Amino acid sequence: MKNPDVIIVGCGVGGLYCALNLPKTMQILIITKGKFKECDSYLAQGGICMLKDESDYDSYFEDTMKAGHYENRKESVDIMIRSSRDVISDLIGYGVDFERDENGNLAFTREGAHSTPRILYHEDVTGKEITKNLLREVQSRSNITIVEDVTMIDIIEKNEKCIGIVAMADKENYLAKVIETDKSADNEAQILGENKQGMSVFSLYAKEIVWACGGIGGLFERSTNFPHLTADALAISLDHGISLENPDYIQIHPTTLYTQKPGRAFLISESVRGEGGILLNDKKERFVNELLPRDVVTEEIKAQMKKTGAKHVWLSMENIDEDVIKTHFRHIYKKCLEEGYDCTKECIPVVPAQHYFMGGVHVDKNSETTMPHLYAVGETSCNGVHGKNRLASNSLLESLVFAKRAAVKISMEYHEIDKEVRKPVLDFSKYEDADQLKEDYKNKVLNEIERMRKYHEQHNNDIKCRQSDTASA
Repeated sequence: MKNPDVIIVGCGVGGLYCALNLPKTMQILIITKGKFKECDSYLAQGGICMLKDESDYDSYFEDTMKAGHYENRKESVDIMIRSSRDVISDLIGYGVDFERDENGNLAFTREGAHSTPRILYHEDVTGKEITKNLLREVQSRSNITIVEDVTMIDIIEKNEKCIGIVAMADKENYLAKVIETDKSADNEAQILGENKQGMSVFSLYAKEIVWACGGIGGLFERSTNFPHLTADALAISLDHGISLENPDYIQIHPTTLYTQKPGRAFLISESVRGEGGILLNDKKERFVNELLPRDVVTEEIKAQMKKTGAKHVWLSMENIDEDVIKTHFRHIYKKCLEEGYDCTKECIPVVPAQHYFMGGVHVDKNSETTMPHLYAVGETSCNGVHGKNRLASNSLLESLVFAKRAAVKISMEYHEIDKEVRKPVLDFSKYEDADQLKEDYKNKVLNEIERMRKYHEQHNNDIKCRQSDTASA
């Protein structure tokens, strides 16, 4: 097995789009912890933002900054907005079928905290539509290999540079079998051993590594994320001194379908409220402006639940035409029916759940981490676009824009690794018990989240005290 030029960890829109923007002369390996479709990109319902024209720039910029409590990096917000039209053009070129109006023009919808409709969509499964088309294109490229059910458990560092990863997979996994059987001189990947769970643990080397590992929902009891997304990249960063940024900035989505069944929370898209859905308390009284930013709506819902002791509030679609519900929101309509609710005729119970991660591995405007030759894109990274709270439908766009920037930077600075730098001695004992490693990683991340939460709380209190002292002086 010849070493790939680039290893991408994750197959959401960030990982796939990064691969598609790398030169076809590069050999690229994409690994994913689960199945191809088990990424949060596939779950995104609402849509993807686009700058309609220059007259909307100031409004779009302000909406993003306001939602983020003005803690956003302005340069990153500007890059995302100004790159949006090119990204959408690329997606359409890959076959993404966005909704059109009667004249064949792109149709736009609106979501909470947007001052104008600027969101493109495909029914209520925009993420699925984008991801499946990117995946199809990736699978057609002879220079890209994509392998399911491979878990990154560490990176390989030498001279303070990232030169590869440590991963594990079932012994019958394609990648594990190739590494085991290929004895050629080109095969620098190695089987390091078999862990207590009977999985093969192996090393992989590449000139550049891209983390596109998704969010942190697997750390929480109730989340819209796939449960295998457990913030592995953050834990590995803590072990290797790679900078994180605002890991306590975690977005709770106001409206997921309430159920007593275990498993991933089903999202009720913000675009439902953008199209006229209203929130009601247990007395069926409206209690909040549904188009306020997500964190504000979430707190209002929590306050209502605490006040009445209710386990949920209600979402009514009475102001939305039935045909819109059954077309634009047909997957939501179907899911509600499965749970016993006809949302064209009755309210549905909704409750907040962990949804999105605004913090992450610190990266610059080109998605480079603080370790050379290691990049991070998508929800794993923090490039500052979202600030303290993400504006609806900016996530897909942000992932795509900065994934492409990572690819461009890698293409420009493509380098060769000195052979002598490879194959450092690795301590297999660290990887011997996968269950213990997973628990250790989880605790490390949760402890760091709590540490930063306390730091920000104290910082904000200090600011309030100084403001109070100034006012009374």
